[in-house]
Amino acid sequence: MTGGSDKFVELLQRAGLDIVGDRRTTEEVLPPRAAWRPVIAFEAEPAVAVHLDRPDLAAELNTQWHRLAVKEGIIGEDGVFLIDVAGSGTGCVPRSWTRVRLTARWNLAGVLGERPGQPEFLTLSTDGNTLLGATTEEDEVWLVTVDRIKERQEAAARTKAQETPEERAAAWVSLLQGPRPAGRLRELWAHGLALNPSTPEDVRARLLGLSHFLLWRRLPTAVVEAAMVHPEWKVRQLLAEAQPNITAEQWARLILGEEHPRRRWVLTLLAADRRAELTETVHEQLSADSYAPVREETVRLPGLPPRTVTALAADPDPAVRAMVCARAWARLEIPVRRNLLGDPHGKVRAEALLQHHQDHPMPPSVFDSEDLEDRAAETCRLERELAENLARHGTPAQRCALAGNPHLERDLVSFLAQDPDENVRSVVATRPDLTEEQRSGIQIDFDPRVHHHALRWVTALHDDTDAMRRLAASSHPLVRRSVARAKHLPPDVIERLAQDEDRVVQLFLAESCDDAPAEMLLRVWQWWTGSLSTPDRPRSHPNFPRHGLLRYAEDPNRRMRQLALDDPESTPELVERFSRDTESEVRLRAAKDPRLTTASAVRMLDDPHEHIRDAAARHAQLPARVLVQLLRDTDTAQTAARHPALPVAVMEQMIQWLQPPTSAIPSP
Repeated sequence: MTGGSDKFVELLQRAGLDIVGDRRTTEEVLPPRAAWRPVIAFEAEPAVAVHLDRPDLAAELNTQWHRLAVKEGIIGEDGVFLIDVAGSGTGCVPRSWTRVRLTARWNLAGVLGERPGQPEFLTLSTDGNTLLGATTEEDEVWLVTVDRIKERQEAAARTKAQETPEERAAAWVSLLQGPRPAGRLRELWAHGLALNPSTPEDVRARLLGLSHFLLWRRLPTAVVEAAMVHPEWKVRQLLAEAQPNITAEQWARLILGEEHPRRRWVLTLLAADRRAELTETVHEQLSADSYAPVREETVRLPGLPPRTVTALAADPDPAVRAMVCARAWARLEIPVRRNLLGDPHGKVRAEALLQHHQDHPMPPSVFDSEDLEDRAAETCRLERELAENLARHGTPAQRCALAGNPHLERDLVSFLAQDPDENVRSVVATRPDLTEEQRSGIQIDFDPRVHHHALRWVTALHDDTDAMRRLAASSHPLVRRSVARAKHLPPDVIERLAQDEDRVVQLFLAESCDDAPAEMLLRVWQWWTGSLSTPDRPRSHPNFPRHGLLRYAEDPNRRMRQLALDDPESTPELVERFSRDTESEVRLRAAKDPRLTTASAVRMLDDPHEHIRDAAARHAQLPARVLVQLLRDTDTAQTAARHPALPVAVMEQMIQWLQPPTSAIPSP
């Protein structure tokens, strides 16, 4: 722990508290933000009030706190309780409960506050059902107790869930009454409205320049046009980076209209990354740009005319000429290639040689005279003498590079398969030109926990049924994993891979292959929660079971238990039961279920876990007064602004408050 966390630990130690266990673990109890509400509420009544002018103030408060803590069961039989501290100057410490135990020198009232004798802290029983808070009022310190917390939560949620049409209308009116929201709150509103699927396009267009999230979804042409001429560079940059709806003509105006050379380079780079199709006229203009990095990125643009490529091959900047060698060698005429091979700049010659020797064997004299590093050993055709010398006497890095060289002769491949360096043998073992018998004879130590990309040569064979059958039986897990990435596979291959001893093979089959069997998908579901690329698999897989899942409603495995809600015969009553499950993952599934009652959604806004609170905040039937409270809180404002039930009129009013007093943003 560092920074504010260190300060917080030091604070607790000065107060005479021992931390029990890992303080970063989320407790399955009311979160501190919600626990403070009844302590500082206007209607709160103290169990004990001690006047600030008392000479033994801290000692008296400690005595009274301990008496109440024992009486109310705050301190458990093992001496452990939960604590949260406010106003301690602890900086970036996350607001979460910490399990602590009193030591012989404890002094909570003298330490846990802005000054001794003016404490601000909460203590909670480990079952989360009884609270004792200390808070300093104008001339007194109050000790406030709250019991039956879970029961009170349920009752309060039922009350808040009730709302008449008149109350709903009044709540929306109240949102924008009073002073203009602070800058951070306005920023969060803008982000939420930009992500809200219910925000109308004409309203969304007015968010231009207020939220970067706006540009990540397809926008109408008029909004794209407005973004292209927006005065803020970041808006124009993000437009080029993320907006899917940009025409070739708009790309041309966006790039060529940028006066700042470095920004023009960034836009050209983004166009090349996104494989943007530009006109021949634009290609010519960019190839003649006064800023060399722009010309360098121009080489990467698709569809570059041959005469433009030739012109760039003679560019005065060596970085541009080197890029032409690396990216457009095959499109150059022989005289142009010859000039580049004799270029006065070493970087250009090196790139030219690497391309030239894809077809012409490289002699040792060239390898030794130019700065080709290990790339030549990995990709170039090498004369036999050079290849054999590298295989026998090269550095481990050179031998590793050579092991993947597609032009290497078979006897040298066999020689490297016995290399003393395990990394070299591992590269040989994934070569496409080996038989599976040869592959199985190479000794490697494959770590299944290490992330590997699929082998390109295997993915290129995904449509070859015979190749898939042969490779699915490979001894090498990475080969089998690469096979499992195919969208479709023969039934016998599916059957084999679904039982593979490497469970990552099964995972890839679940993520990529539409033919994966239901029983395997259920197995993977038990231990895999989804990746960034396929966050919903395996549950969203077309073969994932949809019926007969109610039998898992009592399953001790939380992953299986939540599946019961996917069964068509599941009931709203089961949703309610799962919303109170001891496992956060099951509660999250209930929070996302549209059958969840409004009262339970309101109650779950105070769940210990933020992702569950966010899911509850998007419940379709949340009362307006609850949404208004969420919109006014920086912790929840962005999620609340994404709520689909926000009235359009309210969105428009919110945007009026988001705009600067004098806006220079052009109308789309």
